[in-house]
Amino acid sequence: MTIKLYGYSYSVYLRIVRMTMLEKGVVWSHVEVDPFAEEILPDYIALNPFGRVPTLDHDGFVLYETTAITRYIDEMFAGPSLQAEAPRQRARMNQIIAIADSYGYWPMVRQVFSQRVFNAQRRTPDEAVIAEGLARSRKVLAALESLAGGGDFLIGDRLTLADLHLGAMVAYFTAADEGAAALGDYPKLGAWWAAFENRKSLAETDPGLPGD
Repeated sequence: MTIKLYGYSYSVYLRIVRMTMLEKGVVWSHVEVDPFAEEILPDYIALNPFGRVPTLDHDGFVLYETTAITRYIDEMFAGPSLQAEAPRQRARMNQIIAIADSYGYWPMVRQVFSQRVFNAQRRTPDEAVIAEGLARSRKVLAALESLAGGGDFLIGDRLTLADLHLGAMVAYFTAADEGAAALGDYPKLGAWWAAFENRKSLAETDPGLPGD
């Protein structure tokens, strides 16, 4: 069995997939792909016509889009199930993932983290972009606060894909001081993060920063 995972080391979506694989005990090989490069190699476009990351190749079965990959990994391989079983809990899991993707990723990662932390070594952060990102992030956090269970996990009493999906984004968001302060205003999310930030799969997938 051969599993190749194509992705950009600093991508939050690659990290989500890597965390999922670690939680399931899946072994894979990494192939670096920079989606921001001026020219993406034709061999990669043949796998993913959109040139985005990540992309999974499991013995010739090629799959792209993060949620499709993580659900495939969970259902294909042995190990603890990472999807809620009860219909309403499964729906809530999918809802949280969709909120993170549709409304959380851009302000939390691309505006706050990228401006304040990731790109700060190369250019002066744009404070207006950060302020906008924080305002938009607060709306997302407020919605998620109303959905969170209030314990160590977002849904029920065990880890699900919702924890991994949101956790990767919050890890970047809270790397900025403003992000960490904002999260502190939401007690249920704060309690969840206090437990999740110590998870082994999160630590083992931390890519650091360029030049570290």
